[in-house]
Amino acid sequence: MLAGNIPIWAAYAFDAYVIAFMVITGGIFWWSTARKKDRPPEEFKLLRSPGETQRRRVQKADENLLFYFFGGAFLPFVIVSLGLLLAIQLPKKLVLVGVAAAAALFIASTLCVIIVLLRFLNRRRNDLLGYLGERAVAEYLEHLRANGFRIFHDVPCEGRKINFNIDHVVVGPTGVAAIEVKTRRKKKGRPGFEEHVVTYDGQRLIWPWGEDRCGIDQVRAEADWLRDFIVKRTGLHIEPKPILAFPGWWVTERAAGAFRVSSHKLLPAIIRDWKPQPLTPEQIDLISRQLDERCRDVED
Repeated sequence: MLAGNIPIWAAYAFDAYVIAFMVITGGIFWWSTARKKDRPPEEFKLLRSPGETQRRRVQKADENLLFYFFGGAFLPFVIVSLGLLLAIQLPKKLVLVGVAAAAALFIASTLCVIIVLLRFLNRRRNDLLGYLGERAVAEYLEHLRANGFRIFHDVPCEGRKINFNIDHVVVGPTGVAAIEVKTRRKKKGRPGFEEHVVTYDGQRLIWPWGEDRCGIDQVRAEADWLRDFIVKRTGLHIEPKPILAFPGWWVTERAAGAFRVSSHKLLPAIIRDWKPQPLTPEQIDLISRQLDERCRDVED
């Protein structure tokens, strides 16, 4: 028996109860759902909304949140229970060693669980921020509809190694734009740098805390994919305008070349005025139909 006169079998009975409860409840739900044999009134295929990929990740994380917390708290308890069960089977002189080993396993498993849980929570936090950033960009892009532009969000693409998505594609009288959104948190910067300003110098992005090329190569590759997609589907030779958007930041461009870097508030003006490639209403409609077909896959 364990300290406090609690029999060891009580711990295992509790483990068995929790597992049986989850299995039985899940089985009853599955059986009752299958027994109804109902179905939706229509097989809906909806257009992707802004940040659809991020939304799905956040939704999946929320669905798994209880499992991560409950499983994280439950797993070390199961491990120490098994360790104590083995310890009490040892010769008396080795029981304390077995108990110490079980305690060490409990501590190690708890630390591992905490690390996994923290990574999970940080991923959800970043996905939610990315989702909000794409929504913020989409709200400003909506102003373009009055000028005959059509907007598609989270366009799925196939790559050579992995699949990806273009956050926003805009098709209108002045051409096609591929927009990649990067929503980054602000933090304390270096001396002499304003904490809300990011600068593009023609080669890299200069942040208050350092320099990098966040999203630069990505948005170029996305524009290339979109150009090839349009040619294959429509026969039109159009060069999409690559735009890298940082919502919530004050963006300064020291050089503007093959692509643009912008805050979300200036996107409509850049899309209308930068490198215009006039499209007829028929061309706009032709390209839009292909993008509509690709983006109409939301069923949940």
